[in-house]
Amino acid sequence: MLQIFRIAGYLIYFWPNESEPLEPVHVHITNGVPTANTTKVWITRSGKCLLANASKIPDRVLRDLMAVIEARSGEVVKKWYKFHKEISYYC
Repeated sequence: MLQIFRIAGYLIYFWPNESEPLEPVHVHITNGVPTANTTKVWITRSGKCLLANASKIPDRVLRDLMAVIEARSGEVVKKWYKFHKEISYYC
């Protein structure tokens, strides 16, 4: 697991083994120990977020988290490329 940053107690991170072929650029969000059932947020080419809220983060909190991730999407994409050495987008 590679921590990208923390927001209000939530951990934003990448898994080191993201499947083969590599999924489009995304982060995982957890409020605790990282597990397979965390919320997943894909970054689009425009820097917006698409999500699968598997960990059931409350809507208000999730909106705030996504706003920060979108604002820092350029940083996320750079770290993804540095870590995985390739990049693709969901859309």
